[in-house]
Amino acid sequence: MRKATTTSYVILGLLALRSWSTYELAQQMRRSIRYYWPRAESHIYEEPKKLVALGWAESTREYVGRRPRNVYRITESGRAELRHWLAQPGTMPLVEFEGLVKVLFAEQGGKDELLATLRSIRQEAEAARDHHAALAADLVETGGPFPDRLHVNALVFRFMWDQTETVIRWSEWAQRMVEDWPDTSPQPAETEAIAALREVAELAR
Repeated sequence: MRKATTTSYVILGLLALRSWSTYELAQQMRRSIRYYWPRAESHIYEEPKKLVALGWAESTREYVGRRPRNVYRITESGRAELRHWLAQPGTMPLVEFEGLVKVLFAEQGGKDELLATLRSIRQEAEAARDHHAALAADLVETGGPFPDRLHVNALVFRFMWDQTETVIRWSEWAQRMVEDWPDTSPQPAETEAIAALREVAELAR
């Protein structure tokens, strides 16, 4: 049996709220959690089985019409394990950002490709911001599926919103910098982009 991962505890936390089918769990992940804990849906479908094997959840067979589905519920052992995990300090985010990796090696390609990457990053971030705005409107109007959890949801939501706004501001700034470059070859040491390094270095003193 593979050891429990953070994804295991995400699913365990959702099961602590109510019983879910694997399809419903995947839907809930898509609603917001994927923006700060992205995992392939295939993992989401496998995790409840692991929780059952660990004794932290139990599964029952139900039917929607003639179609069968497994519904998962947390056990008392699972609740105790979730409380134990929550008592451990969490870590700061580790950014997984493919677009930024492409920016890192941009001098190996061309200016047009770099600008296309920056535009794509901005467009995706703007789409995420639209999603977050719609989610916030729904939570304010309806309370969402768990209105008694708005206080903790708001803490997570603010991080998601600020992170998205940061990506948009950065991509717009980076695009302005690159548009003034003749190409992606080495630039003079006193460009505005390099000045950002000096600014941070000064703050660190």
